[in-house]
Amino acid sequence: MQITRWYPLPFALIVSAALLAGCSKPAEQAQPVRAVRTLVLSDTGGSLQREFSAEIRARTESRLSFRVNGKVTRRTVDLGQRVQAGQLLAQVDAQDLRLGEDAARAALAAAEAQATQAASDLRRFKDLRAQGFISEAELDRHLTTDRAAQASLRQARAQAGVQANQTAYAALTAGAAGVITSVDVEPGQVVAAGAPVLTLAHDGPRDAVFSVPEDMGAVIRPLVGKAGGVQVRRWGSNEWAPATVREVAAATDSLTRTLQVKADIAGLPVELGQTASVALRAPTRVKGGIQLPLHALAERDGRSVVWVLNSKTMTVQAQPVVTGDIIGNLVLVLQGLQPGQEVVTAGVHVLLPGQKVKRYVEPGRPVAPQAAASSPRS
Repeated sequence: MQITRWYPLPFALIVSAALLAGCSKPAEQAQPVRAVRTLVLSDTGGSLQREFSAEIRARTESRLSFRVNGKVTRRTVDLGQRVQAGQLLAQVDAQDLRLGEDAARAALAAAEAQATQAASDLRRFKDLRAQGFISEAELDRHLTTDRAAQASLRQARAQAGVQANQTAYAALTAGAAGVITSVDVEPGQVVAAGAPVLTLAHDGPRDAVFSVPEDMGAVIRPLVGKAGGVQVRRWGSNEWAPATVREVAAATDSLTRTLQVKADIAGLPVELGQTASVALRAPTRVKGGIQLPLHALAERDGRSVVWVLNSKTMTVQAQPVVTGDIIGNLVLVLQGLQPGQEVVTAGVHVLLPGQKVKRYVEPGRPVAPQAAASSPRS
């Protein structure tokens, strides 16, 4: 029988094999293809989509208040409640007002009695003057008394009407159908005439209200009345709907230094107070440079760079740039970019030189064809 013998390998051979295995080059992992937003530059300047947060409001909002002073005795509506035209909303104590109305009615009754007496006296003195028993001057005095009594009667009637109106003002009613959007009064509170107590959002047209930086006034004002000048998207939706800029504030807000803009959203199904996004196209080229989103810049080796896309190879390279002023979320690029270049405007934080990328397409939107050099991809 043949016996097979096993001989141990030399220690040096084992160590050499381990060193060779450790020095072998590991397999390279392929870089993932990143989705990025891009923008094509042109001589005349392209346009860049900018989005702003908006709030859905009623076209007409009334801040309701009592027209008389008083203590609130009851409030019949709550926040968010729908009301109809003429519906009672709140009421103040009308006891003093009713007393004033009674006094005015009593004064009116006295004025009516005096006017009736003066008219009767005038008729009798006219008969006496016709018979020659009194002088013309005496008749003139009674004629003046009658005119004064009639004037006092008209004054008493007007005052009685005012007091009746004051009593009616103790009840606050809705001037139109709508929704209560704010409540500033509670029963037992003493309010002054004209102090806001409720806000009523009228049924009817709705607006998307948003604010833009003051430097965008020249961009947003030409859009007033232009159908589809901006796009509106409801919170939680990926679908954009056209809207028309209806109003732009004449002056900036003293605190935020922004301009308030109101856009008509037509028949878009929205709820009052709902959050929405408004998108508009702003020019990218200004005098002396190009405006890009601040997040389009990256930093490499201590320098500001912009990632430039090669549309043939679909790879990106870092392009050093010289920047200028920063306005809001935009930065002015003074040097380093040329018309016709396609730059990455979102996704720069994950890019490497020579990395493969693809253009980002929003869910629900068809893939757009290759854009011209004057239009953006954003």
